[in-house]
Amino acid sequence: MVKEFRDFLSRGNVMDLAVAVILGAAFTAIVNSLVNDIIMPLIGALLGGLNFADLTVQVGDAVIAYGNFIQAIVNFVIIALVIFMIVRYYNRMARKQEEAPAAPPAPAEDVLLLREIRDLLKK
Repeated sequence: MVKEFRDFLSRGNVMDLAVAVILGAAFTAIVNSLVNDIIMPLIGALLGGLNFADLTVQVGDAVIAYGNFIQAIVNFVIIALVIFMIVRYYNRMARKQEEAPAAPPAPAEDVLLLREIRDLLKK
């Protein structure tokens, strides 16, 4: 069982997935900082000093922080845009590889032999 588990972990797709999750978490932290520390304060300043984190509604004892929800939507849009651009770039590069002209196939052995005979007859 331990060997099977080790083999499972050493497969390329599991390692790729682990790297993708770690990079995704780091990218999410960057986007969160971009939105919370740069974009939302700028939008708030343009809207007259509005702080989105302070936008709440009290319903009974519950506090609905819809400003945080707006920030989460902005986070999502930015992450979706970046992922879209990465996938678009990847698809474009894959298309270019498919469209690239392939090397001509090597001539068959009988064709090479016939060419050699032709060249000898020309002499």
